[in-house]
Amino acid sequence: MSGYPAEGEIIQIHSYKHNGLIHRVWEESIVLKGTSTCIIGANDKTMVTEADGRTWVTREPAICFFHAKHWFNIIGMIREEGIYYYCNLSSPFVWDEEALKYIDYDLDIKVFPDMTYILLDEDEYERHRKEMNYPDVIDRILKNNVKKLISWIHERKGPFAPDFIDKWYEKFLSYRK
Repeated sequence: MSGYPAEGEIIQIHSYKHNGLIHRVWEESIVLKGTSTCIIGANDKTMVTEADGRTWVTREPAICFFHAKHWFNIIGMIREEGIYYYCNLSSPFVWDEEALKYIDYDLDIKVFPDMTYILLDEDEYERHRKEMNYPDVIDRILKNNVKKLISWIHERKGPFAPDFIDKWYEKFLSYRK
């Protein structure tokens, strides 16, 4: 078993909740970079299955950034009016040959093309924190990672760097020819 998927491999992405139940599955993403600590993937018009069985298809190309040491993942969605980012506060990813997997911890940050942002789902986070008994240490880690993400946004670091999404989108396009 490899510690990570190979470049060019088509993988699934599985999101879980803290209680171990599946939250969402993305059927197909192509790996653009795969190491033991970082996976960058891409997808476009991929089928997504929700926990209740409902399905939908993504509307635009997206570059997905997952890290084994950060408690968040970042999706850069490429739209006509610019790049929108959706940042999920989550556990670091794991790869187990079946799929890339992580635990979704409800809090999200939506970043607009002008780099303004909003923190989403604080009420859902508080409700689930109580219902699923998130340990205090997880609560602290997640709140610290919200601060880290906001810092990355301000500093244009990682996936927020001006050419990051464009660079990986070009690589994604090379696989689609």
